[in-house]
Amino acid sequence: MNGAQALLRTLAGCGVTVSFANPGTSEMHFVAALDAVPDVHGVLCLFEGVATGAADGYGRMAGRPAGVLLHLGPGLANGLANLHNARRARTPLLAVIGDHATYHARYDAPLESDIGALAGAVSGWVRRSARAADVGSDAAEAVAAAMAPPGCVAALILPADVSWSDGAEPALPVAVRAASPVPEQAIGAAAKALRGGEPCVILLGGAALRRAGLAAASRLATGSVRLLSETFPARHERGAGLPHVDRLAYLAEFAAAQLAGARHLILAGARAPVSFFAYPGLPGSLVPDGCSVHVLAEPGDDVAGALTALADLVAADAKPTPQQAGRPAMPDGDLTAETAAMVIGALLPEDAIVSDEANTSGLWLAGATAGAPPHDWLTLTGGAIGQGLPLAAGAAIACPGRRVLALEADGSAMYTISALWTYAREQLDITTVIFSNRRYAILGMELDRVGAVSTGQAARRLLDLSEPDIDFTALAAGMGVPASRATTAAGLAAGLRQAFAEPGPHLIEASVPQPF
Repeated sequence: MNGAQALLRTLAGCGVTVSFANPGTSEMHFVAALDAVPDVHGVLCLFEGVATGAADGYGRMAGRPAGVLLHLGPGLANGLANLHNARRARTPLLAVIGDHATYHARYDAPLESDIGALAGAVSGWVRRSARAADVGSDAAEAVAAAMAPPGCVAALILPADVSWSDGAEPALPVAVRAASPVPEQAIGAAAKALRGGEPCVILLGGAALRRAGLAAASRLATGSVRLLSETFPARHERGAGLPHVDRLAYLAEFAAAQLAGARHLILAGARAPVSFFAYPGLPGSLVPDGCSVHVLAEPGDDVAGALTALADLVAADAKPTPQQAGRPAMPDGDLTAETAAMVIGALLPEDAIVSDEANTSGLWLAGATAGAPPHDWLTLTGGAIGQGLPLAAGAAIACPGRRVLALEADGSAMYTISALWTYAREQLDITTVIFSNRRYAILGMELDRVGAVSTGQAARRLLDLSEPDIDFTALAAGMGVPASRATTAAGLAAGLRQAFAEPGPHLIEASVPQPF
């Protein structure tokens, strides 16, 4: 058995049954081994950033890693942005990166690069397999490292000769470390802060935004205690019947207003909040002056268990407060970002998975969908745009039978538009709404917020997506995805109803004006 065959058999035995791939010459033995190991499904992506983003979406929803196969350092570099997002999401993900044969490295061939350095920037675990006999055990350890709470990117570098050489054997799975229990002192410190009666904010992140964590946190939200979630959660279970939690705002000024007056900030699976960027004259930390920060649980801890123990200690008789069911009235008239959100809230299917990269066009989505049937909401964790379409692909493959809704800004969509081809090839149940305002609207806002003075057209032209306009319906049709265009609320509603009623992918280009 060669190294590639042992690798795939080990992965299958460890529960890694999908590999998103954009392979090259050094990975051909991995590709060939797929026929010998049918338990691993290879999914072709036309760009490495689609492959890495899809592996992120899969890991967020499946709770176990997908593989992503990349071609040497340049292939890894093409996928780095979405590996950065996966790192920030703490997604379990296994990146297998092909390399030149060990004896070929000394020639400094054109594709030679420092793969380890590149991988280390986005990974929590990196190893290079030195011999075919090592591949099985290396792969099993990589999977266990990726799945260890809170999850990470594990990078396994596979030289071509290690892949093609015989003498390899598959390895048994390695036990995965459990989430760490939270010390009683941390729970006691948080309880003391809550009992003091001073204004308190509990900031939820990671596992705290799943059903068990939300239920426990909701018991604590009484009187002087407010709940907020991190700005961009990896996966937020929400909707009717689940406790509602507002997200911390993206804009630092709005986030500061949400946190104003808090004397205690309790972190449950989240980091202390900071502004996304530095702005002239504004602080980088969003923790209010005079506010004490208490770490209840780190992301790798048993966050839900810590919240439950805290609620049992200070609110033993309190019950979770579920979000009441309720949908917006169906709007009519012209399509705007606000009316589009109302349409989506009115029609969102039960158990849907939403991949949200709507950016400025998504300002009204949270409010419009709060009372919709239960669903999962995935966001842009690391801020590197071009995540939404690939993330949806991975989520759809992880959860067959669930409708995935990709809400995508037009500028962000163009980074990874080839994801639509993978949608069509795999016949994924993904409905994509492209919010087309023909601008990098968020950058227009940031141009003003950072104090950059622009009086002419040269700067604004760099933020404009017209001349020529992008025809997303034509792009989708060219990649095998049925598409339509909506310019009114009724048109978007009709498109969504049709897409939700039919299997396979569908794209709607929603023409909306810039929201500000």
